[in-house]
Amino acid sequence: MKLTVVGGGSTYTPELIDGFARLRDTLPVTELVLTDPATDRLELIGALSRRILARQGHPGTITTTADLDAAVDGADAVLLQLRVGGQAARLGDETWPLDCGCVGQETTGAGGLAKALRTVPVVLDIADRVRRASPDAWIIDFTNPVGIVTRALLRAGHRAVGLCNVAIGLQRKFAALLGTDPAALHLDHVGLNHLTWETAVRRGGPDGEDVLPHLLSAHGDTIAADLRLPRPLLDRLGVFPSYYLRYYYAHDQVVREQREKPSRAAEVADMERRLLALYADPALDEKPALLAQRGGAYYSEAAVDLAAALLRGAGSRHQVVNTLNNGTLPFLPDDAVIEVPASVGPKGPSTLPVSPVDPLFAGLMADVTAYEDLALEAALHGGRNQVFRALLSHPLIGQYEYADRLTDDLIAHNREHLPWA
Repeated sequence: MKLTVVGGGSTYTPELIDGFARLRDTLPVTELVLTDPATDRLELIGALSRRILARQGHPGTITTTADLDAAVDGADAVLLQLRVGGQAARLGDETWPLDCGCVGQETTGAGGLAKALRTVPVVLDIADRVRRASPDAWIIDFTNPVGIVTRALLRAGHRAVGLCNVAIGLQRKFAALLGTDPAALHLDHVGLNHLTWETAVRRGGPDGEDVLPHLLSAHGDTIAADLRLPRPLLDRLGVFPSYYLRYYYAHDQVVREQREKPSRAAEVADMERRLLALYADPALDEKPALLAQRGGAYYSEAAVDLAAALLRGAGSRHQVVNTLNNGTLPFLPDDAVIEVPASVGPKGPSTLPVSPVDPLFAGLMADVTAYEDLALEAALHGGRNQVFRALLSHPLIGQYEYADRLTDDLIAHNREHLPWA
């Protein structure tokens, strides 16, 4: 079995390699190819990856190459984890929107649109090359903004599934609070990528006892502090909102905080420098503890489970995927990409039934879905007016003066990645 990681020079990669090594019985990879145009980082990550496999006695081989076509040739699955523009572009995404009093974030709002515009054309080019080299390969997208990127891939007819680590992280968090095995918990997880709610946490199976009321009652203060939202809000919602909902529920507070402290991008850039220095140590043969602070926790487990279901399974349940709505949420278009539990097998994901969604959440989902549709049109076709329309539609912006200014700022900061500009 051959798997290719596009963006293999990412500091995330050792987390992924560790998962492949530990979970070899679930996904017996024989050949793993890391590809990245940043050859210096690629060789550094490749060497550490080989040491991780050797330490754990994994018999698979790891190849590194900057030749994308060679990397994807004959692949059974291709994982996308790229960042167009690198951390420098992310720093821009998180800072210039603040000048208008809007949240600076790399996956939502104006910064999220900028990332989508940079990313979608690159991903579609990669996917076309995958289809030519390995037409039966599955593409697993971990590249943000996952919802928009996955929608672009599916609209173009690619065999693609989007993946996010938020749900698997919450499953682990809830299991720790309850003192139980994570595998015993099933989440009623509903929404769009980075716009989700846990409406139930079921113990023992998809139809098991809902222990979310107990979690909110017994551990509400801990959960609220972790989300940085007030406990009374959680009590009134009666669900567990994704931490990305803080950008909506406490927008102005977040903007004040972002203006007062270093951006997450600056923190990550510093962390990456430290990680790369650790990776260069020839004695290091395991993922360092610092990597847990980088983000992407449990990414490897989620990726292995999804790849195994697509390549080996016969309809095994996967906790959460990003895939076409196709009537699952009746208030959204069929071609919207939603993030829900699904049964996954060699034919792809099939969404599982979802309980009726509270209008409080459905309305925001519908608004953001409309934005994502406009964002995809801007990414595919370019043009200042397309960018303006997407920004004006976003619930975190919504005022024409802001949308006008942010359009000019977005283009100015991303011109080198936007051929039409």
